[in-house]
Amino acid sequence: MAGFTVYDWAVLLGYFALLAGTGYAFSLRRQRDADDYFLAARSMPGWAVAFSVLATSQSAATFIGAPESAYAGDLTYMSANIGQFTAALIVAFIFIPAFYRQRVTTLYELLETRFGTPSKLAASWMFMVGRLFASGARLFMGSLAMSMVLFGEVDARTVALAIGVTTFIGIAYTFVGGIRSIIYTDVIQTVVYVGAAVAAMIVLLRLIPADTTQLLDAMRDADKLTWLRTGFEDDWPRQTFTLWTALLGFTLLNLGFYGTDQDGMQRMLTCRSGAHASRSMIGAMLLGVPVTLLFMVVGLLLWALYTQPGLAGDALGAPPDRKLEIFLHFIMTRMPPGVRGLMMAGLIAAALSSLNSALNAMSSAFVNDVFRPMRRDLSPAAQVWVGRAGVLVFGVLLGGFAMFCYFWQQRGAIPLINFALLVMVFAYSGLVGVFLVVLLTRRGNNISAIAGLLTGFIVTLVHQPYVFQSLTPEAWHVYALAFPWQMVVATGAAFLVCFAGSPRPSADTMSS
Repeated sequence: MAGFTVYDWAVLLGYFALLAGTGYAFSLRRQRDADDYFLAARSMPGWAVAFSVLATSQSAATFIGAPESAYAGDLTYMSANIGQFTAALIVAFIFIPAFYRQRVTTLYELLETRFGTPSKLAASWMFMVGRLFASGARLFMGSLAMSMVLFGEVDARTVALAIGVTTFIGIAYTFVGGIRSIIYTDVIQTVVYVGAAVAAMIVLLRLIPADTTQLLDAMRDADKLTWLRTGFEDDWPRQTFTLWTALLGFTLLNLGFYGTDQDGMQRMLTCRSGAHASRSMIGAMLLGVPVTLLFMVVGLLLWALYTQPGLAGDALGAPPDRKLEIFLHFIMTRMPPGVRGLMMAGLIAAALSSLNSALNAMSSAFVNDVFRPMRRDLSPAAQVWVGRAGVLVFGVLLGGFAMFCYFWQQRGAIPLINFALLVMVFAYSGLVGVFLVVLLTRRGNNISAIAGLLTGFIVTLVHQPYVFQSLTPEAWHVYALAFPWQMVVATGAAFLVCFAGSPRPSADTMSS
């Protein structure tokens, strides 16, 4: 592996200096209370929120996983954007107005208004567990890059050390500035990681002597340009990216992130009004499509460079054995000095953008849903310090789960982008099922809501290959479902369980 040069370190250290400078600037602004720390007093501009939503939703999973997906397969991951747009419209016109009408600090206060405190607490804890899963997976992916930069290799020891370094940086930054600093830093980090992808595409095009027509013909012959599959084949239950998984599974999955996940929704709650938040939501989706496509194109060019000698010209040597390292391998071995540092800064920016917001969101849920109701006598300043303590605790937990993800992903040999999405299903299926009951029906109660949350988690767990195969006869193993279909089945089960509960009598009915 080619090592970092002084130019690469200069670029990378410059990036960290920029983060430190913005962190210091926001530390000078006193956080008056928990609402200011977690919601920025609902004063954030919509354009900044849109960039922050984009940065959080993509993260290291897109930076590493999207090129890996295109390199090893085709462009069908892009079809997931159909579900993303569908979910964005539902969240913008149904979820966000409901949250702003209730003036909630966390999403789960809406369940308290409808059902009572127990369901709010259950949903909040389910979010915190699910966010540990999802953000731990993203932290693991970002630490792959840090491992390669610091140690020139990727194994359990180096990944553990890289996770520790990345987690420390994320905790330190989030601890000081709150959600306001996170949103503005996300804007900077979005520019950095998109710029890194553009730089990668330019370098790849210069390394490949073939013209555009030759490249497109080769990709078309190899079926690399397919972006939509109908999903009518015999093995449709095991296909991840098809028209039907986009319309069903990915719509529900994105409803989970943007509509029921405090991390996804928190930055929308910092806008001046529900209308501003809805516009930010849709703006983030429009920005996300070309950015994702950019990373997919990088993967296609990597395929041409490493597997098509007739297109690539000079031999580059064998690509890494594990496809998940293909983009990192290219960055470390073929990028010019200085540009290599920019690429790693982009990847670390993608990792930190999702880590920072996750820490703030989990601490927000704990402080507002769990701690404040028990200690209503706490001063506003004390609430801020409890929030910061939550950032520290959740940071340590995230680091531990990220290390667990290293062994989980290795055992299953799951593509990175699939792994990042799969872990979300555990919590999102129950949350989406319960929130749909709340927003679309008049049914449900505390008991059925809690049962619905647990049902979604358990049904998802049962459908994992290592559990499904141990519980069913071998002849049934061919019916194992891809994770978008797991989301459909688990969300449907959670919805039905929550819907089965009879609504509690209103106060007027009880008094009469």
